[in-house]
Amino acid sequence: MKHEEGTLVLAAPSAAAGANLFCQSWAPEKAPKAIIILVHGYDEHSGRYAYFAEHCVNHGLAVHTLDHWGHGKSDGENGFVPDFSVYHDGLDALLGQMPADQRALPLILVGHSLGGLISASYLLDNQSNFAAAVLSGPAIKATDEPSSFMKGLSRFLSKVAPKMGVLGLDASGVSRDPKVVADYLADPLVSGTKISARLAAEMMGNMETVQNQAAEITLPMLLLHGEEDRLTAPEGSVFLHDHISSKEKMLKIYPGLFHEIFNEPEKDAVLTDMTNWIDRIIAK
Repeated sequence: MKHEEGTLVLAAPSAAAGANLFCQSWAPEKAPKAIIILVHGYDEHSGRYAYFAEHCVNHGLAVHTLDHWGHGKSDGENGFVPDFSVYHDGLDALLGQMPADQRALPLILVGHSLGGLISASYLLDNQSNFAAAVLSGPAIKATDEPSSFMKGLSRFLSKVAPKMGVLGLDASGVSRDPKVVADYLADPLVSGTKISARLAAEMMGNMETVQNQAAEITLPMLLLHGEEDRLTAPEGSVFLHDHISSKEKMLKIYPGLFHEIFNEPEKDAVLTDMTNWIDRIIAK
């Protein structure tokens, strides 16, 4: 397996122009049959996906990923984002630096949690770049749907106190595996920072956009969610499955599993479900 690390620079007119983003890739020794573009979740980083990458490489797939602005080894402020488009700018930069021979292969967009929301919103304007998408526990619907008042308050705070922390994550909901939770809490690249008022407002706005425009997505899509996910609502995956216009789509809700289904005790079965689906799609 070949592993490479590098740096991407966000270009103007990005709201974070000039920022350096950490990126890395894993690839088989032989030419891969497809490329996975991996989009991680909130308050984590690409380094937490080494096991995911090893599984994919063993199945002939290369994995390219980055640490979002404000995450991991990248520039930016934990818990905050100047504009949600900065996440899309990172994906643009990641795709732009790939060699032409790799971009010619089928590209599979895989997004987890916040990364699922980033991926879904990115697809609204860029789905022609990909052969398929896989969303794991995507943040499409909140576990507790905010009222109109709370949405308005969030937009107000986003303007007057954009960096104020408003929402913390319960690490115990990450996985049923105590070691995964302990490693997450001890990870120096996991900040534990609350989601800021600006990021919360940006997330809610993009959730609404994806819900309202879901029918515009026609790409083959696999939706995966843990039934006991307390961090993102399984109803969001159900909603997307019911409302996207994709002729090729599949929804799998895993009984008993928590949020990070790629880090649950059943992770090998989940990853095999994903790679088997990808193999079927790219074989068509």
